[in-house]
Amino acid sequence: MILIKLGGSVITDKSRYRAFNRRRVSRLCEEIKGSGKDAIIVHGAGSFGHVIAKQFRLQDGYVSDDQIPALVRVSHDMRDLNNMIVDELIDAGLNVISVPTGSTFELDNGEMIGSAEVLKGYVDLGIMPVMFGDVVLDRKRRFGICSGDKIMEFLASVFSPDLIVFVSDVDGLYDLDPKTNKNAILIDTVSDDSLKAAATDMAVADVTGGVRAKMESMLRISSPERDCVLVNGAVKGRLRALLSGEDVICTRVKGGIR
Repeated sequence: MILIKLGGSVITDKSRYRAFNRRRVSRLCEEIKGSGKDAIIVHGAGSFGHVIAKQFRLQDGYVSDDQIPALVRVSHDMRDLNNMIVDELIDAGLNVISVPTGSTFELDNGEMIGSAEVLKGYVDLGIMPVMFGDVVLDRKRRFGICSGDKIMEFLASVFSPDLIVFVSDVDGLYDLDPKTNKNAILIDTVSDDSLKAAATDMAVADVTGGVRAKMESMLRISSPERDCVLVNGAVKGRLRALLSGEDVICTRVKGGIR
C-alpha cells in the first residue's frame, strides 16, 4: 500500500479563492490508476480552505462568535473540493470513498485523536479512503484545523505503507524559494540536520505551518527504513513514474526527526 498526499498547491491555485485545477487533478488521478498501486489518498485545502481560515484565525481555535460563519463556509468549501477530487478519482476507474475528517477525528488542544477502524474496514473491502484537511472540533479550543499533514502522520503509523508521497507544485525542497529566486538549489535528500539549513518560507497563505511544518511532518513519518518523497505533480508523468519505481527529480526525506 502507498500513502499519497495531494497538496493544496497542486490541486488548486492558492492565490485565488476556490480555484480548482480540474485538468491537473484529472491527470494525477489517471497516473495513480496507471501505477496499479493500492492507496490511501489525502488532499489539502488550497484556496478552498486557507484563504478564509487565515482571515478568521480558525487555526487558533475559538476567539469569538464572528468565526462561526467562517467555520461553516470552510467546512462547506472543503466538502465541495473533496467531492470534485473524488469525482475525478472515480472517473479514472478507482474505487474510492470520501471519509470526512470531522466524522473520524477531533483535536485535543491541537493534537489529533481518533480511531482508524472505519478506514481499516474500507481498506479491507478494497476501497481507497479519501481524506482531507478540515476544521474539526477541539476539546479545549472548541475547534481547530486538522491538517492533511497531521492525517498523513496518523495514517502512516496505522497502516505502515510501503511508500509515502507528498505531491506539490515544485520539484522538491530548495535552499531558497524557487518561485522567487532563480538561483535556488534543489535539495535531493533531507535529514533533520539539513532541514535546519534550508529556507522554507513560501509566499502563499498557509495556516497549517507552511513548508517547514510539512518537512518536519515528513521527517516524523520517515525512519531509517522508510523514506518520504516530495514530488512535483505539475510535471506530467512524474508521479506515475515515481509510483512505478523509476528514479525521478524529487526530494527524499529520510532518517526520522531527532
